[in-house]
Amino acid sequence: MQVNTFLHALAFVSGFSFIFIAGWGGVATVFGQFFAQYKTILGQLGGVIVIGFGLFTLGILKIPWLNYDTRPEWDPKRRYGLWSSGLMGVTFAAGWSPCIGTTLGAILTLGFSQETSGQAMLLSSGYALGLGLPFLAIGFGMNRAFDHLRRLRRYQGIIRAVSGLLLIAIGIILITGRMTLIAIWAQQNGYYFDLSLGNTPVPSYMIAILAGMVSFLSPCVLPLVPAYVGYLSGQAVAGSKLPEAD
Repeated sequence: MQVNTFLHALAFVSGFSFIFIAGWGGVATVFGQFFAQYKTILGQLGGVIVIGFGLFTLGILKIPWLNYDTRPEWDPKRRYGLWSSGLMGVTFAAGWSPCIGTTLGAILTLGFSQETSGQAMLLSSGYALGLGLPFLAIGFGMNRAFDHLRRLRRYQGIIRAVSGLLLIAIGIILITGRMTLIAIWAQQNGYYFDLSLGNTPVPSYMIAILAGMVSFLSPCVLPLVPAYVGYLSGQAVAGSKLPEAD
């Protein structure tokens, strides 16, 4: 199994989890206040970075620092470093205005209070964990698939091109703020999936995890999945050591 591909998925999830916990959950903290004030600018800057990733994937831009330190010479077939996957996760979280459902809304409300910001950050970690599990499952499943699809290496040029174009598309969406419009549209049309808290004003940690898992199916998250799959596909193909089929 290409463990490195799963590590990239883990780095991606760790990146957006950090923003969820410290930014969304810890709004009463110094970092949370900074994030709340500049999240639009951070999202747009992130869009530029993602477009750079896409151009790098296509071999158009020469960005040596995206490569591993063990090989300083740039090569368009090289994979990104793990920290780049983490940065992409941070970028997506900063540029994504999530649909505020019942559970996440309660968590964010707690975050505005100094007395309960710690609790909000804890619950945000559960929400991020639940949201991250499907992304990790995709990474794990991709590892298994690439172990058995030996002939796929001959299509690595196509996979890299599709991956780069998807990243550029997501970058444009982040710069233009279309993620926010998707969130608003989902809320207005009732397409956001969430768990009801019932009579409990504060969600439990398990409810936060389940809410994160359910929200993966919402229109606020699904537009990110094709670019994420394309990105991991590029990592899997570039990192595959399987010989090409005859």
